[in-house]
Amino acid sequence: MASDTKATDPLEVLRQQCLARGVAGIKGLARTFRIMDDDGSKSLDLQEFIKGLEDYGVVVSREEARQIFTLCDKDGSGSINFNEFLENLRPPMSSARISVIGQAFKKLDRTGDGVVTVEDLRGVYNCSQHPKYKSGEWTEEQVFLTFLSSFDSPNDKDGKVTQEEFMNYYSGVSASIDSDGYFVTMMQNAWKL
Repeated sequence: MASDTKATDPLEVLRQQCLARGVAGIKGLARTFRIMDDDGSKSLDLQEFIKGLEDYGVVVSREEARQIFTLCDKDGSGSINFNEFLENLRPPMSSARISVIGQAFKKLDRTGDGVVTVEDLRGVYNCSQHPKYKSGEWTEEQVFLTFLSSFDSPNDKDGKVTQEEFMNYYSGVSASIDSDGYFVTMMQNAWKL
């Protein structure tokens, strides 16, 4: 994408700033918004949205923030839903990529409750070859929690990974891989799908 396009498309500016923080960039912004959601509505009004962007440290003008907000407020209600916002923010992924990410999450989520925890990892993730486990420095649980933390938000590691967090993580990975075939093969090999 040409740099002048990035400069004129506020959503792309925000997306690039999040991705510049690594694969956890979009997850971190999502976590910031969830923390700000005091009433549990899973949505933000324009002022909360602007404050969330400022708190996360992304650099967009108030006008650019308003444009992004308006784009995401599809029903014109004056508030944006987290999931709709994240769908707009994530770099576009093909259905093949979304499908293979979903398959990997489903494999990890042994209980089927939509959240991957240490209990889900038992029997799926073999930590016996992890160097710190082998040396006795870490327990099995410490290995599992460290593994889960790589998918969890950098600002609020709770030892639980939702499908949204997993998708956000792989959205960042996906942004750096041009070929659908390569991405799908990488996921299939990594997760033994």
